[in-house]
Amino acid sequence: METRVTLDFACCHCGQPVAVTVQCSGDVKKIGTMRLVACVSVPCPDCQRVSQLYFDPSGRVHAVQPHASPRPAPEPSLN
Repeated sequence: METRVTLDFACCHCGQPVAVTVQCSGDVKKIGTMRLVACVSVPCPDCQRVSQLYFDPSGRVHAVQPHASPRPAPEPSLN
């Protein structure tokens, strides 16, 4: 399966409108009535902060959240 969708959303940091076109591809196996949702990280052209965008192949946006960057593991103390 391969699809290209244009997603319109508001930046979750500054509220400015953002539009992005993504191309998705890969094997899709439908399991019962589960819906397919993809996630992409998109930087805002205005504030440069990153939002995580959850969407389905039809282009419907389900959620926009601040990008959760992995936190580095704390280093052990030498004491």
